[in-house]
Amino acid sequence: MRIFTTTRERLIRAGSLMLLALAAALFCLPSAARAEDQQQPAVFSAKQLSQAAELRDLALSSADAFRHVASLTMEVGPRLPGTTGDKAAVAWALATMRELGLQNVRAEDVMVPHWERGEIEVGITMPYPQTLAATALGGSIGTPAGGIEAPVIRVTDLDELAATPAAEVAGRIVFFDRRMQASRDGADYSLTVKARKDGPAKAAAKGAIAVIIRSVGTSSNRLPHTGKTTYDDAIRRIPAAAISNPDADMLATQLARGEAVTVKMTISARYLADERSANVIGEIRGAGRPDEIVLLAAHLDSWDLGTGAIDDAAGVGIVLETAAQIIRSGKKPARTIRVLLAADEESGQSGGKAYAEKYLADLHKHVVGMEADFGDGKVWRISTLFPEDRLEIASAIHALLEPLGIEMGDNETGNGADLSEFKKLGMPVISLGQDGTDYFDYHHTANDTLDKVDPDNLRQVVAAFVTTTWLAASGDVDFGFREPEEETKP
Repeated sequence: MRIFTTTRERLIRAGSLMLLALAAALFCLPSAARAEDQQQPAVFSAKQLSQAAELRDLALSSADAFRHVASLTMEVGPRLPGTTGDKAAVAWALATMRELGLQNVRAEDVMVPHWERGEIEVGITMPYPQTLAATALGGSIGTPAGGIEAPVIRVTDLDELAATPAAEVAGRIVFFDRRMQASRDGADYSLTVKARKDGPAKAAAKGAIAVIIRSVGTSSNRLPHTGKTTYDDAIRRIPAAAISNPDADMLATQLARGEAVTVKMTISARYLADERSANVIGEIRGAGRPDEIVLLAAHLDSWDLGTGAIDDAAGVGIVLETAAQIIRSGKKPARTIRVLLAADEESGQSGGKAYAEKYLADLHKHVVGMEADFGDGKVWRISTLFPEDRLEIASAIHALLEPLGIEMGDNETGNGADLSEFKKLGMPVISLGQDGTDYFDYHHTANDTLDKVDPDNLRQVVAAFVTTTWLAASGDVDFGFREPEEETKP
């Protein structure tokens, strides 16, 4: 027997062993792959995926959500809760759902606050008189008939107000001067809006007699942004107004000179008696499991300065056209697809709360919820709020959305005001995040009009919604339920 081998022979032998090992591995792979497939079946069937892709591609060429947006904004116009416009919107929604072929179309009564904006005049009186472009914040009280006039104190935000001695605030008008930054996801809104929501109550607690805020928006136009403010029943209420960004710059510049600046405000806003409005609901009844619900929501009301085109006629158009595309396709979902056009999202979310109260016993029949309330921007990201052991569902949905230019987001979405009550109780939520880079240029302003809505953008959004909706409604995928959030636990 030979003990020594040549280098060439050693290489040949080593190569042969490697080839044998590789062949064995390749021989075993199919069995291993089949075992893995048996242990981890596909989330959606080939038929579901094919149907969803077909609906997606059809929506890109045929969806006409813009038609609904144009109809609502032109035929009805602004839809402030409690007004004649609000009532006309309910009638429009009922007629439109029936025309599109939805089933079980109904209006479910909701009592809503009826606030009247009235007239407003705001201006600097000293040291350099200037008229300021202003609007009352939603829910603000009015001033005395002759108005109020007082020195202004500037703070950046609620934290700076909290650090300011009450003696420096008492008897003054507090000016909140935090500028909002634009971004695709609108992340800065949640930080900037705190002054609008809580500023008047916090300032009143320190003795302020009124509040002015820099508009919560990104526009450089001389148009103020309205929006809801809230009061504390234990603290006296004070008038509150927003001024446009250019006017906030002017006020800040005068204050920066170190001289005392005085402002006069006259506002005739007031609350009237509550009115009856309604959530409008329509369905595509499920053919296999009709008691299980995939919920699509948008809000029907709007502020009164513009015609509520991006906020939220666009969302109304998106969810209506999503349902219409499925109806026209002739495909029958297994689960019921329910469209909710909610009342009074803007001034208290009365509609979302009323829906949650009415359907609380059916909470766990709501397998997943989605909401459209971010204008007409294209969807760029899918995010979720699922139990951690259901994230493979999100990945499977994303695979069908990726051709639309949509990226995978996180599992921490906070979107969906009208879904918020059920979301707190653990209902899974899918957020199709739209590009909001310019959304806050128009949000809550007189510029929120139909010309800001892009029909091509809406087709892409509907394509994303119809794909996701079909995958959720066509099969039996269990999205699971999360643990209720702490404040909602019994």
